[in-house]
Amino acid sequence: MKVVVFGATGGTGSHVVEQAVAGGHEVTVVARDPARLAERSRAAGVRVVTAGFDRSELLDAAVHGQDAVISALGTNGKGPVSVCTDGLVAITGSMQRSGVRRLVVVSAHGARETHDRSLYSLALWAALKEKMLDKERMEAVVESSGLDWTIVRPPTLTDGAHSGRYRTSTDLPIRLWSRISRADLAEFLLAETASSSFPAAYPRIAA
Repeated sequence: MKVVVFGATGGTGSHVVEQAVAGGHEVTVVARDPARLAERSRAAGVRVVTAGFDRSELLDAAVHGQDAVISALGTNGKGPVSVCTDGLVAITGSMQRSGVRRLVVVSAHGARETHDRSLYSLALWAALKEKMLDKERMEAVVESSGLDWTIVRPPTLTDGAHSGRYRTSTDLPIRLWSRISRADLAEFLLAETASSSFPAAYPRIAA
């Protein structure tokens, strides 16, 4: 595939880039600050586009002619945040203008209809309310885009090793102790981008 990765400076995104390169895909990374890219995201052959979400002409150039886009956007910012929402507004706009259809996005279990009274959801929202509100707004943007989208909702992410052993489904039970490594999540993101096994759906993933 020819795939564009947003959020490559983060833990999950850097694994996506590394695994995509290892799998023989042509990778374009869009980053506001390429100096923050991990070494594995600077691999030979990776095309790096320096652009913020306000540079639509650069985003369009990055997306044009690609097969798919993966967004692993996130933030460590405190207080009200909008990086996921702002990012997907810009990304979906570029995809629409460029005629690129396939979009896979990382959200989080606990968003929208999974914001329930479970212990997992209660603990998540108590700790990360503003980030979850951003995820919910982002999901609405993706849903209304008219693109071929999949929104992946993982539970707590870890820096554990790539195991290749995990479960996925749209109704997978997520418990307070549910976990998935960023490396395994990255593997699923790439597989789903290629297979479209969950069209217009919200797959969950857990070890």
